[in-house]
Amino acid sequence: MSTAARIVELDFGMGNIRSLQKAFEHLGKEVTVSADPKVAAAADVLLLPGDGAFARAMEEIRARGLYDVIQEARAKQKTIFGICIGFQLFFESSTEFTGAQGLGFVPGAITRLEKNAEAPAIPHIGWTTTEFTTTSRLGRGINPHSMFYYVHSYACRETHTYATATTYYGQTFTSVLEHENLYAVQFHPEKSHTAGLKLIQNFLELL
Repeated sequence: MSTAARIVELDFGMGNIRSLQKAFEHLGKEVTVSADPKVAAAADVLLLPGDGAFARAMEEIRARGLYDVIQEARAKQKTIFGICIGFQLFFESSTEFTGAQGLGFVPGAITRLEKNAEAPAIPHIGWTTTEFTTTSRLGRGINPHSMFYYVHSYACRETHTYATATTYYGQTFTSVLEHENLYAVQFHPEKSHTAGLKLIQNFLELL
């Protein structure tokens, strides 16, 4: 894919839109923010960002006519990058609230983190060590024990088949996925300073 790849950040009402766009702009890459299915369909790359609840995110995606666009992008092997709630939406389902079906891009379910002596507060908020595998493309050149900024109560509470980084907060969970045209991070790279910008730069170099 050329450096002229059209990147569209989907606005499905989950917040944290502008800060991610600014991080890409800081690295010299224009990102269009849109909730318009036609704009999304014309993109080469889709960003799925956001804070909030899994079920509400899926409701908004469907209500705004974006569900089919996202599925079509996957079928056409367009690059899709999920951040925070966007990471979780890649999965088949979540147990949050009454439960909801996700995009089904990767097998597995998102479940609530367990509160314990090493995880004294849920949601998990703050800087936590994130350990990348040596094969991670998003983690290339990043210290394998770098800390990233997290805000979440639910996670993929296992080392997933497609995991290229894991995090420990009272329990191990997958924090980075890389598979075919899919990339996703549970943390917020746009709030993770130098390491976060390096990860976004690595993503751009993959396009």
